Amino acid sequence: MTHVLVNVAWPYANGPRHIGHVAGFGVPSDVYARYERMKGNDVLMVSGTDEHGTPILVEAEKEGLSAQELANRYNRVIAKDLCDLGLSYDLFTRTTTGNHEQVVQELFKQCLKNGYIYNGTQKVAISPSTGRTLPDRYIEGECPICHTDGARGDQCDACGNELDPDELINPVSKINGETPRFEETEHFFLDLPALAEANLAWLKTRTDWRTNVINFSIGLFKEVKPRAITRDIDWGIPVPVDGWIDNPNKRLYVWFDAVIGYLSASIEWARRFGETPEDWRKWWCDPSTPGYYFMGKDNITFHSQIWPSEMLAYNGAGSKGGEAGKLGPLNMPEQVVASEFMTMEGRKFSSSRGIVIYVKDILARYPVDAVRYYISVAGPETSDADFTWSEFVRHNNEELAASWGNLVNRVANLMHKNFGEIPALDESKMTDEDRALLEETRTAFATVGDLIERHRQKNALTEAMRVVGDINKYISATEPWKIKDDPARLGTVLHVAAQAVSDANHLLAPFLPHSAQKVWEALGGTGVFSPLPRIEEVEDLDKPGFTYPIITGDYKLGETVHPWASEPIVPGTPVAKPAPIFAKIPKEAVEEELARFESELAARREAEAQRLAAEKAKLAAE
Repeated sequence: MTHVLVNVAWPYANGPRHIGHVAGFGVPSDVYARYERMKGNDVLMVSGTDEHGTPILVEAEKEGLSAQELANRYNRVIAKDLCDLGLSYDLFTRTTTGNHEQVVQELFKQCLKNGYIYNGTQKVAISPSTGRTLPDRYIEGECPICHTDGARGDQCDACGNELDPDELINPVSKINGETPRFEETEHFFLDLPALAEANLAWLKTRTDWRTNVINFSIGLFKEVKPRAITRDIDWGIPVPVDGWIDNPNKRLYVWFDAVIGYLSASIEWARRFGETPEDWRKWWCDPSTPGYYFMGKDNITFHSQIWPSEMLAYNGAGSKGGEAGKLGPLNMPEQVVASEFMTMEGRKFSSSRGIVIYVKDILARYPVDAVRYYISVAGPETSDADFTWSEFVRHNNEELAASWGNLVNRVANLMHKNFGEIPALDESKMTDEDRALLEETRTAFATVGDLIERHRQKNALTEAMRVVGDINKYISATEPWKIKDDPARLGTVLHVAAQAVSDANHLLAPFLPHSAQKVWEALGGTGVFSPLPRIEEVEDLDKPGFTYPIITGDYKLGETVHPWASEPIVPGTPVAKPAPIFAKIPKEAVEEELARFESELAARREAEAQRLAAEKAKLAAE
């Protein structure tokens, strides 16, 4: 058994997540984790809500809440959405736990001790109306390099260059449109140049990454500058240095602490569920254990440069040397699996602009596996992809309902009607056609598995559905409904068909865990075939009285997880009259969804226009 670490990008807790988010970090990570568990590997899949930083403060002020109250609200909303989507976390937690604070401060102190964090000054953007530091991403202007409008204060998406807010031409605040002022203040910096050689040398060993990810990552090192890891803000993790730790207006910057969440969540998991509190080390300190990181492409910088640099600094592995802290040495990532962007009907997803389909809304109207299937087969794996309602409906109706669901129902119904159970296989009645189908479904495990392992999930799902198509062709060719006078041959045909359907269900289970359970039961299976996550309410391990929901689950091979292999079906297993696995979505739903979107978009834009007008009126009055 191999230990496999699956680290999933941390959704920011300033609002509910939309389909574009989960297409990048959610479904791909879950497909991979489920597959690795079926292979028999010991998977640890962790994440949580990212809850610090100025955007939380801005949204909290807008809604009349404290930052913690807002984080509490959206932590619950996001946890429920991701659990409903079937994402099989071993632990989904949050960054406002006492455990996370301790782990972040430990990394900061060791990086400081090793000389990779130093004290300096930097110009920061300040809101003239509030006196509050503005986050880099909340400042937009003209890029000083390629001169594209709409560049952010941390990066220009057009040319890919990292920026500082004061470098922008004609910078403005996205919050209220005012021009920020820039002040020189004292901060701690992560010395990225001192870590660049080691970081780049490691990157050049990553020969199996997606081309777009590795090329972008290596390009980050054309020019490397130190980055401030503290901010003038009162919401975040205290800086563990004398003179700073008690300063209510200095905190660690959110991007520095959020990536450490992978480690802190693993430690929290071990403290809650491990055989010992040190069990997390099996995934973090054993060099043979691979760690996979799943995210959208806008997070590549933080996972191929920032987080590796933090680990190198903690391990004492940069140009300044040093020694590993008590938690290390920590494993570097095996692979950064970054997806491209998903647009919606040709427009970029944007919660702030109202171009959005929230996870909770689509799951309220459509089957969860229809959503997972569409994301998997048409998502932004290696290039941008466009979510359209017409394609969503087509994939569900033609592939899930008509091809896969109808196949399961036909086979189960024929067994129920003719035998009431899974019939026996009479080898004397088998034909080359029968044997060829069973050989095809058995060998498909290697083909589909290899594609999933190489993070080519779209191709893997396409291959699994090709097998489904061949099973349908077998049913059409053998015409079991016409076999009237040879029960042994009829039983053999239906046994072969049922075995092939069972094999296909195993192949599809990582993608379609909810319906995989239904297919298992349609073939007479009992117990858990495809385990689903659950939400538990827990108390913080270090802050008595602070409670929050976590996502966890029971994923054990041979108990709740079935193997990545052909499992022989058992003759004599009772088969009941099946219920439909998938239903077709009415074609009218496309126009209904488009109309709903335009109506909601208009309402959101009107509300935002009124809010901005009120902000400007308030500024004018002051």
